[in-house]
Amino acid sequence: MIEARTLWQLIERRADATPEALFAVDERGRRLSFAVYRAACERAAGALFAQGVEEGSRVSWQLPTTLEAMVLVGALSRLGAVQNPILPIYRAREVGFVARQFGPSLLFVPGVFRGFDHETMAREIAADRDGLEVAVLDGLLAEGDPAALPAVSPPDVTSESVRWVFYTSGTTADPKGARHSDAGLMAASRGMSAALDLQEDDRVALVFPFTHVGGVLWLMNGLHSGCAHIVVPAFDPATSIDVLARHGVTQAGAGTAFHQVYLAVQRERGGAPIFPRVRAFPGGGAPKPPQLHHDLKREIGGAGIVAGYGMTECPVLAMSSPGDPDKKLAHTEGRACPSEMQIRVVTLAGDVATPGVEGELRVKGPQLCQGYLDPSLDDAAFDDDGFFRTGDLGFLDADGYVTITGRLKDVIIRKGENVSAKEIEDLLYDHPKVKDAAVIGLPDPATGERVCAVVACADASDPLAFAEMVDCLRGRDLMVQKIPERLELLPELPRNPTGKVLKHTLRERYAGS
Repeated sequence: MIEARTLWQLIERRADATPEALFAVDERGRRLSFAVYRAACERAAGALFAQGVEEGSRVSWQLPTTLEAMVLVGALSRLGAVQNPILPIYRAREVGFVARQFGPSLLFVPGVFRGFDHETMAREIAADRDGLEVAVLDGLLAEGDPAALPAVSPPDVTSESVRWVFYTSGTTADPKGARHSDAGLMAASRGMSAALDLQEDDRVALVFPFTHVGGVLWLMNGLHSGCAHIVVPAFDPATSIDVLARHGVTQAGAGTAFHQVYLAVQRERGGAPIFPRVRAFPGGGAPKPPQLHHDLKREIGGAGIVAGYGMTECPVLAMSSPGDPDKKLAHTEGRACPSEMQIRVVTLAGDVATPGVEGELRVKGPQLCQGYLDPSLDDAAFDDDGFFRTGDLGFLDADGYVTITGRLKDVIIRKGENVSAKEIEDLLYDHPKVKDAAVIGLPDPATGERVCAVVACADASDPLAFAEMVDCLRGRDLMVQKIPERLELLPELPRNPTGKVLKHTLRERYAGS
């Protein structure tokens, strides 16, 4: 694995080590080697420098997952700019908030993407922001003369500098901007690459928003290990599955929502595996039903789901490995990653938990962010020992594997009894009529909260009945107090770009009915 202190140093060292090896290929068949990628980054940096972008400049970009976006990242890294990737689903309220708080001088958008006019939105936001320029990237990046570029700042000086601001999804409040350095993100990437045992012949499905912190980590994974990316701007099962197969995907990410689609297409087509070269199904960003791991491994191949655990503030803090036992792969999110990562479980009473005891997961390590852009949020986010409060409930087993049991805010309290939504969701997923499931708590004047299951059925013409749900859960010996008192059916569950179910949307939809 190539070692480096900054992203730009990593780009240079990988291009020197394997210049002709494939860096990325997109769905149109365009290909970049590592050497060509470096050169493209330098030419783009030349044009940006001529526009006034330099070390410390703040640049936001809301772009699809494309080769051009990957080149832009490298170009901005070459200049030492502070980058702010923005999720494609953000609209005027969120992007306007980011523009006011982060204060970029330049905002890249794609024009019209997936039916939404990003250019018009961006120009309306810029009209109220002095000094904010909008750049529309619908094709190739502008190029300049690399010879005019300034010298690269020494890595030992800049590696810990804030070079990234990633905003959380902001599904319930204003987005929160987490401040990261190259060194922090690269620590997460090294740990992830080692856990997955990435090789130069691996081909990665880059099918989710590149603007997510996981997108930049996968870029770094490729540079660390020498593997290549299959770049898909807008995932469509009807076409994207064949693109991934044609280019020999071996790491078929990127999370539960994608894995469910892969399995559905395999079952629809039957016969030979849709991904004959697959080694693993990397996951993260959302809970995985344990049965999904077994189904993918049996019906398509590879090691099954090899999941990680992390968040915008502390990405990939735990990661599974392809050689882990099936029980660990199906039910846990792996072990601390990298080895310097510390995971502490704190009970609701405030005590540090022993193995197997549930509590809030608190974390500290090299990839932990350097606080929020709004420092007033830090006191509530970090405890007195500097551990980040994840808000996730879980436990560590005797072998150090992390199991997520739910969210502090996702515990349903019914007549004083704590009910884990995830426990019920995992059991519901085992029912053959259930394609997807979310369990939420709804206000109830008598019980405090009542349990509601929201299900997307595998076959709309044969929906899950309430009595079938109850029988299924009783048959799995679930406490009667935990069995949902209400069942709602939807064609699909609402999810954010990382695959997390938008439970606040479901609560708002059903709370008053």
